[in-house]
Amino acid sequence: MARRPRRGAVALLGGLLMALAAAPLQAAAAPAAPSAPADDGTGMVMVLDSSGSMAEKDGSGSTRIAAARKAVGTVVDALPDGYPTGLRVYGADKPKGCDDTRLAQPVAPLDRAGMKRAVAGVTPRGDTPIGLSLRKAAADLPKASGGAMGKRTILLISDGEDTCRTPPPCRVAAQLAASGVDLHIDAIGFQVAGAARQQLECLAKAGNGQYYDAPDAASLARQLQRAGQLSADGYRFKGKKVRGTATAGGAPALAPGQYLDTIGPNEERYYATELDASSTANFSATAVPQPGAAVDSLDTLRTRIAYGTDSACASTSQMFGRQEGATPLTSGVSRIPSERGTNGCDKAGRYWLVVERKAAKGSDATRWPLELTFDVEAPLKKGVTPAQSEPEYGAGGKDAALPTTAPEDVTGGTGFNDARRLARGVWRDKILPAQTLWYKVPVGWGQQLRYDVEFANEPTLKGHSAVTSYAGTQVYTPSRTPVGSGTGEFSPQVPYSGRLASLSMGTVPVAWTNRYESHPNTLPVHRKGDFYIAVTLGAKAAEIAENPRIGVVLRVAVLGKEKTGPQAGAAAAKAGAAADRAAPAADGAGGDAGWAAGPVVAAVSFGVGALLLAGLAVAYLRARRKQHPDGGNGDPMRGGSW
Repeated sequence: MARRPRRGAVALLGGLLMALAAAPLQAAAAPAAPSAPADDGTGMVMVLDSSGSMAEKDGSGSTRIAAARKAVGTVVDALPDGYPTGLRVYGADKPKGCDDTRLAQPVAPLDRAGMKRAVAGVTPRGDTPIGLSLRKAAADLPKASGGAMGKRTILLISDGEDTCRTPPPCRVAAQLAASGVDLHIDAIGFQVAGAARQQLECLAKAGNGQYYDAPDAASLARQLQRAGQLSADGYRFKGKKVRGTATAGGAPALAPGQYLDTIGPNEERYYATELDASSTANFSATAVPQPGAAVDSLDTLRTRIAYGTDSACASTSQMFGRQEGATPLTSGVSRIPSERGTNGCDKAGRYWLVVERKAAKGSDATRWPLELTFDVEAPLKKGVTPAQSEPEYGAGGKDAALPTTAPEDVTGGTGFNDARRLARGVWRDKILPAQTLWYKVPVGWGQQLRYDVEFANEPTLKGHSAVTSYAGTQVYTPSRTPVGSGTGEFSPQVPYSGRLASLSMGTVPVAWTNRYESHPNTLPVHRKGDFYIAVTLGAKAAEIAENPRIGVVLRVAVLGKEKTGPQAGAAAAKAGAAADRAAPAADGAGGDAGWAAGPVVAAVSFGVGALLLAGLAVAYLRARRKQHPDGGNGDPMRGGSW
């Protein structure tokens, strides 16, 4: 692989200081995205502890219930318009009683004023029937009909353990989570410790969700906002439902298209298709566990294409590479006929598309939604000679010149299906812990994608110094095959401790004959189209950052002149090709600049030799984002100014 000389650290630091000194600081505009109706069967019900203990002081001169009312108001203001949301309370209607739970606000398109009125009318009185309230809350949520794949969330806020004991909360949570892939239970412990915290942690884990600790009123508002937005911004799925089989026998036949299935731990799913002898077939699988679900670093998603009884044409495996909690994971593979047509998989006939999930003991045991894509590329026309392959990064490596203009606001998508389109430029977004944001960039024949991702220097919480999370990125081809890591040129993740961190990523130039190269990060880059960028922040960042969301800046470039086709000697495309066009206004790139851009020193990074990211598609475009009191820090390198 060709490498250019690296710039010295002194030169980089000097460039950074000069850029910061020269750059004007402008007011940050809030990113905005159009609202969209939630998918069928999607919604959230908040379950609020209104037992007698919530009338106690919270340590700030107010009461716990007053802090909870304020926090609920904060999260409903941040949720997207129309997102189905409801409120259930327990312990609010009588001094004693283990049946004291009621639906205070039905789950319906978001009524912000109604939610605030409902929580304002709650007076703490009685017992704490958590188990019964969880069971009732599951019935409050809408259920998907037909072929829809929704996402249902129960968000519990409690300051103590269940005082009724029947039914046991942890057992109820496990039963509810096992009832379908679309339901999970998050829990926020408000000023809890000991047995109460253990119970809430248990029910969150059993309910396939996350536990958030809130030792004071400010952290309650922050954690509630994170949990609510993470649920509302979940992966937006797309596809026709299909049910794969455990063996090749009886496997459903797939035509080119996009499909939805589910997969359990240590399970295989088989699908069948008919292929000719000369076309390239591309197959991808994206597994979407609940954000932060328990996974082992070696938990794997594998895709393969097979012919006959035991002929494996190609296979690819992707691992999480860490134990900090699950994020979407994508594996992609291609059946590529050999140049001479003499290999065992060059024949026409029936092939098998196979997905396998490997899970360690103790990893999330629930079924995961699975989004599949399958497409077929016809061979070049007779007499057309393809251009030479482009297996090296060259000027698209770490020394590539990237844009240094002021960033424009953008809101990333929830997955492949609603990824936000970006053009060349500098873009600014905000990300939640355990979240993945998605973007797409058009790349033509002969061009290569190159970008940097910078994670903000954020105000941090007391006692965070013992915690380190990670920040990650990955790039995917139009067929959703991950590329760019494991080459020594780029790393897919970097440690994140609240201080500025930076990652670089990119692809080799797009060439039709790259499909005959041996390197796994070269052969998939064999067709033009939308390349996808995924940006992830680890779940432990919730224990580090003071602000609910963390600032992210992307510097995106598409290098090289676009050619009109894959053939040798193809003419250059007309000026104004995809890479240089501005992002469409409908895709929501705001015009007001914020943090003035300049080169940023790359943080020390490490590779895990495994891909971290991927996704599946969910319920609606992401929330309209409004500015919140996330910290009005005047330092342009800190999160408050992003």
